[in-house]
Amino acid sequence: MSHYLTLEREAAAEFIERRSRFIGHCKPVQTEREAMEFIEAIRTKHWKATHNVYAYVLREGQLRRYSDDGEPQGTAGIPTLEVLTKSGITDAVVVVTRYFGGIMLGAGGLVRAYSQGAKIAVEAGEIVEMSLCQELRIACDYSRYGRVAALIPEEGGVVDDVVFTDQVEIAFHMPVAGVEGFEQKLADFTCGEIKSLKNGEKYYKLKK
Repeated sequence: MSHYLTLEREAAAEFIERRSRFIGHCKPVQTEREAMEFIEAIRTKHWKATHNVYAYVLREGQLRRYSDDGEPQGTAGIPTLEVLTKSGITDAVVVVTRYFGGIMLGAGGLVRAYSQGAKIAVEAGEIVEMSLCQELRIACDYSRYGRVAALIPEEGGVVDDVVFTDQVEIAFHMPVAGVEGFEQKLADFTCGEIKSLKNGEKYYKLKK
């Protein structure tokens, strides 16, 4: 998988539906343990709430889990999960907290309310695209630094660190798909005298 969608940040948002207070919470996570820790943290914070419904989707093991937390089956957990899956989001957890306001919403009303709670949480957390990138390092002399440094963003790379000693060392990352073209241009510019060193692969947020 070279790209995937997830959440930018942990966030929360709320609304009132027929006197019931719904609070949507979300967080980017990478493991089931992180997801469950977040769910437990929300449960602890909102221990007086009537329900803390949750859903999460993970790339690890292609996991999809949800809980109605006492609401009628199919009216809470599944609608919450569907907000994540229909948005194409993974590595994310959503908890929708409900403080019952005394008026029954009915099955259809619950589905709409929990869907809305998950939706506003995701909107608050913002969807971002993550790209599989190659982490690279280049060492060059000062006379070539300016051109090499300019070439990196031209080819879609992002500079992470620059160290100035007797030469210049540039650490950067670049989408895997663009590395071959970058290395060819680097070789052309330096007559093959400078080559990048690969330090592994990691997912990074694509710049907007």
